[in-house]
Amino acid sequence: MEFENQYRLTPRPKYDCLLFDLDDTLYPVSSGLQRECGKNIKDYMVEKLGIEKDKIVELSNALYKNYGTTMAGLRAIGYDFDYDEYHSYVHGRLPYENLRQDPQLRSLLLSLPVRKIIFTNADKDHAKKALKKLGLEDCFEGIICFETLNPIHKNTVSDDEDDIEFLGSSVTRNDSLKTPEIFDIIGHFANPNPDVTLPKTPIVCKPQESAIERALKIAKINPQRTLFFDDSVRNIQAGKRVGLHTVLVGSSQRPKGADYALESIHNIKQALPELWEMDMKSEVNYTGQVAVETSVTA
Repeated sequence: MEFENQYRLTPRPKYDCLLFDLDDTLYPVSSGLQRECGKNIKDYMVEKLGIEKDKIVELSNALYKNYGTTMAGLRAIGYDFDYDEYHSYVHGRLPYENLRQDPQLRSLLLSLPVRKIIFTNADKDHAKKALKKLGLEDCFEGIICFETLNPIHKNTVSDDEDDIEFLGSSVTRNDSLKTPEIFDIIGHFANPNPDVTLPKTPIVCKPQESAIERALKIAKINPQRTLFFDDSVRNIQAGKRVGLHTVLVGSSQRPKGADYALESIHNIKQALPELWEMDMKSEVNYTGQVAVETSVTA
């Protein structure tokens, strides 16, 4: 009886962690940021990479469809560019003023009694700026972003170096001495050749299953006890394949691979009330020392 009084046991909650995408998940598509982002990407392809303007739409669509992001596709087919410059161009001109403080979402997130982590394909500067505009910058344990999954391109070594396997080619490149050969992805699909396969991208990003698995390893997340929120059906389905519980945000229709579907992230409490029932965890009467978790760093 003394043991039972000291350790007042409660049912173990289903989820230990909530993994959130950022863009078009924590704020609505109506903000216009993603539309402007797409426009900036196309402008970058013309102005910085010299791609003919009349080929941009078809090319960017093909790259996004086959590689998850246009950036990953551009690198795959042979274009070389500075990643920081790309992100600065594509995100630096976004209308962040369209994002508004969201006290309702902030209150919901802060009331959730589990780990909460951002998982985005975007760079860390964009993620931090968007979260700050939304008033959510202190609602998450950490951010898993482009730099987290592609650490070989960092100029400095991160604090969690031991947790990161450096990805990418180990071959030293000197691209200033040669003109890169560009793979004709449009021609590839127009005239299929069974002996020719699509080139691989050096960029790690959603919806690659390896990218999701890497994010889970870095953040020390158990997929079977994690709920993953994203606005992309592809990302949700990839998450499901690696064992995550999944929530599609931005639609009331639940596609294959999604355990839940939310028209808006603000509907989270109505759709998943059990997340707040996990607060029972805090009722455990334990007098011992509490371990401190290490936060995720980008």
